[in-house]
Amino acid sequence: MKTQRLKTIALAVSVAVGMLAGSPAYSADTTAGQDAAAQPPAKPLIPVSKVLDVGIKRTKAAKQSQVKVDRLAAETGDLLQDYKTVMKQVDGLRVYNARLEKQIAGQLKRIDGLGRSVDDATVIQRQITPLLIRMIDGLEQFVTLDVPFHKEEREERVEFLRTNMDRSDITIAEKFRQVLEAYKIENEYGRKIDSYKGVATVDGSDREVNFLRIGRIGLMYQTTDGEQSGAWDQDQRKWVELDSGDYRGAIQKGLRIARKQASIDIMKLPIPAPEAAK
Repeated sequence: MKTQRLKTIALAVSVAVGMLAGSPAYSADTTAGQDAAAQPPAKPLIPVSKVLDVGIKRTKAAKQSQVKVDRLAAETGDLLQDYKTVMKQVDGLRVYNARLEKQIAGQLKRIDGLGRSVDDATVIQRQITPLLIRMIDGLEQFVTLDVPFHKEEREERVEFLRTNMDRSDITIAEKFRQVLEAYKIENEYGRKIDSYKGVATVDGSDREVNFLRIGRIGLMYQTTDGEQSGAWDQDQRKWVELDSGDYRGAIQKGLRIARKQASIDIMKLPIPAPEAAK
C-alpha cells in the first residue's frame, strides 16, 4: 500500500517538472542564463573613496591654476602701467629733444656769426682807433664852443682821453668805454642844475664868484658879497653884467636850490629865447 502511494507521488512530480520545462517562463530563464554564461565577466566596481580623491586633486589643481592666472594678470597690469609711464617719458623726451635741436641750431648760427666776427676783429680794431680819435676831436671842439662851465675840468677830461689813446697797456675796448663815458657826462650836464665856486672877470679884474648853471641854457654868476651879478651871453661869447635889483634875489634862490638848501621853485632868470633850428 505504501509502495503504491510512493509511485503515485513520484509520477506526479515528474509530470509537474515536465510541465514547468515546457512553459515560456522557464524557457526565458534558461535562455537568459545561457546568454549570461556566454557574455564576458563584468568589470570590477571603482570605490567611492578613489572617486573623491580624484575630485579633490582636480580642485587643488584648479586652485593652483587660478593663483597663477591671478599672478600673471597682476604682472600684466604692472607691465602695462610701466609701459604707459615709459611712453609718457618718451613723448616728453621727443618734445625736449625737438626744443634742444632748435636751440642747437640757433647756437650754431651764433657760433658762425662769432667766427666771422673773430675773423673781422683785426679789421674792426684798425677802424675803431680812427673813430675814437674823431670822437675825441669832436668832443674837444664841442667843449670849446659850449657855454664855459667847468671849463678846466672838461678840458682835462679831453686831454686824458687823448693821452690814453697812445697807451699800449689799455685795451681798445677800455679806450672806447672811456670815450663813451665822457660823452655821457657831457650829456648829463644839459639836464641838471649846478652851483660851484670860481673866478670871473668883473670890471676888468678877476673876482671869486658863485656860478649858477641851469643845464646848458643859462650860466650866471654872483659875487660872494651878492653885490654884482652877471650872465654868459653865448652869442657875444662874453659875460654881461645884470641888474642886481632884478636878478639878485633870483640868482641867490637858484644857488640855494642847486645846493639843495631850498625846494624847487619858479625863478626869474636871464635865459635866452629859443631859436629855430637851422
